Amino acid sequence: MGAVTVADGVVFGDGKLGLIAGPCVIESRDHCLRMAEAVAKISRRTRTPCVFKASYYKGNRTSVSSYRGPGPDEGLRILADVRDAVGLPVLTDVHEPAQAAAAAECVDVLQVPAFLCRQTDLVLAAAHTGRPVNLKKGQFLAPWDMSRVVEKAASTGNEALLVTERGTSFGYNNLVVDFKGLSYLAGLGYPVVLDVTHSLQLPAGQGESSGGEPEFAEPLAAAGVAAGVDVLFLEVHDNPPAALSDASTQLPLERLEPLLEKLIRIQAAARDHGLLR
Repeated sequence: MGAVTVADGVVFGDGKLGLIAGPCVIESRDHCLRMAEAVAKISRRTRTPCVFKASYYKGNRTSVSSYRGPGPDEGLRILADVRDAVGLPVLTDVHEPAQAAAAAECVDVLQVPAFLCRQTDLVLAAAHTGRPVNLKKGQFLAPWDMSRVVEKAASTGNEALLVTERGTSFGYNNLVVDFKGLSYLAGLGYPVVLDVTHSLQLPAGQGESSGGEPEFAEPLAAAGVAAGVDVLFLEVHDNPPAALSDASTQLPLERLEPLLEKLIRIQAAARDHGLLR
């Protein structure tokens, strides 16, 4: 599997467990900076290659009244400030082809949301920026169907791609992670990301918003690392019940560091026993 350099000094897929972490959405400039500084400190202490994640304007909301973020102009300014002030690479999602170029000027990694992964123009626009692109597998796709999404992105000449598993629709208002799918995704030749927190969503499960089962975050992350994923995607928040988006699934910030330490040990044990590719 080829490694991907997502920013200076941050490489995913080289055998070391990587991390994408941050709040679901920008709630304020101050909160975003505080979260990024906390994630950066944890990354340094655990020696984990890390990218900070936050959305600036959410496109997929259950209700028209759901919080969406500060919007494109203010949101991208905040993400640029975070990158410059904290020194972590930054990832954000884009929802329309026209958003890609502006976002690429302010962040290091662009993300194509799961529900939009078949939108050809969006995939091409993100890849054409030359920035690394995280392609999230749609909840409605089989793992092998992601080969066509990757093919679209790679057709631009951009090979700095990540492929993310975030659960598959399992009946109504539920998702399940098929661990066989991680091997299919790995066969595409790019680093594989396991989006732990979104895989625990119960989409629209609370009527006006999505529910979730955050109590399963740690076992799911551990299973993913033992199965050989390259990167973990964890939305974290210093006060999840008060979060303005995805309050039911975000990992409490204080649990991130002990979880990472545990996962690093799991990865080392799996490698020592010849379980990892």
